[in-house]
Amino acid sequence: MAPRPAHVTATRLPRGPGADAEDLYPPDSWGRRTGSGRARVLWGFGLLVAGLVAGRVWLAPAIDWPALQTWATVFVAICVQALPFLVFGVALSAAITAFVPASFWARALPKNPAAAVPVAGVAGAVLPGCECASVPVAGGLMARGVAPAAALTFLLAAPAINPIVLVATAVAFPGQPMMVLARFAASLTVAVLAGWVWARFGRARWLRVPSRHGAETGWEAFRQAMLHDLLHAGGFLVVGGLAAATLNVVVPRAWLDTVAGVPWLAVLVLALLAVILSICSEADAFVAASLASFSPTAKLAFLVVGPMVDLKLIALQVGTFGRAFALRFVPLTFCLAVAVAVLTGWALL
Repeated sequence: MAPRPAHVTATRLPRGPGADAEDLYPPDSWGRRTGSGRARVLWGFGLLVAGLVAGRVWLAPAIDWPALQTWATVFVAICVQALPFLVFGVALSAAITAFVPASFWARALPKNPAAAVPVAGVAGAVLPGCECASVPVAGGLMARGVAPAAALTFLLAAPAINPIVLVATAVAFPGQPMMVLARFAASLTVAVLAGWVWARFGRARWLRVPSRHGAETGWEAFRQAMLHDLLHAGGFLVVGGLAAATLNVVVPRAWLDTVAGVPWLAVLVLALLAVILSICSEADAFVAASLASFSPTAKLAFLVVGPMVDLKLIALQVGTFGRAFALRFVPLTFCLAVAVAVLTGWALL
C-alpha cells in the first residue's frame, strides 16, 4: 500500500475493497498543531475558561433574565467542575503514551478480550476522577494496544466505582450503606456487560482509535500528547456543557414532581435527567439525595446512568472515538444502565 501523502489530514479515509487496518487510524497530524499556532489555541482555551468564570461573577448578576442567569451558572459550573479532572485524565493518558511500553499491557491484561473485560472493570476503581478523565485515558489505552472492549469497560467503570465517588455517595446517603453497595454493584455490572457486548458484536470500522502521536517516548512525547488531547477534548467539553446548560433551563422542575409518583416513569425520567444535567460523578450523589420525592430505585438509576452517559461525555466520545462509535455505544450503555439499576434496586433497595 502506498504511503499516505503528508498533506492528508482527514479523519475519515476512503474505504473500499483495498482498504486495510491502517484506515482505522487517523494520520499522525490529526488534530495537532505546531509551533505558534498550537500555543495560540492553548492560550485561547485558557482565556475562554477565564472569561466564563469572570462573566459568571461580574456579568451574570447584572442580567435580569433569570433563565439566562441559570444557563450561565450551569454552563460555567459544568466546565469548571470537569476541567481539573479532564486535565488529570489527559495527563495520565499522555503518561501512558510516553512512558508505559506497549508490552506492559500485553502482560497486565489477559490476551482474551472477554477475560480482559472484568479485569479492566475492577481496575477502574483506581482512577480518582470523573467521566471526563476516563475518555482520554481509555483512548490512551487503545493507542497502546489494549483491546477496545477492555478500554471501554475501564471508561465506564472508572468514574462510577472509584473510592472518591463511593465515599461521596456514603456521605450523601448517611445511614444507607445499601445505596453505596447498589451503586458499586450496578455500575460494575453495566461496565462489564457493555465490554462483553462490544467484544462480541463491535466492529473495528465503528471505532476510531486515537492517534499514537508518533513513535517518540519521554518528556517531549508527554508534552506533545498532553497538548493535543487537552485542546481536542476541551473543545468537546465546552460543546457538551453548552447542550447541558440549555436543557437544564428548558426542563421544568414542576414536571419532575408530577412524574415522581409513577415508579417506571420516575426511573426513566431520572435516567434522562442524569444525561441532561451532566453532573460530575463526585457530586451527583448529593443531587440524587435531594430528589426526595423519587424512589430509591429511581435515584439509583440516576447515579448509574450519569457517570456513563451524559451530554458532555457523549460529546467527548464523539470527538475521541467518532460519531459511528457513539451512535452505537451510547444507546447500549444507557439501556444496560437503566435495566441493571432497576434489577439492582429491586434486589438491594
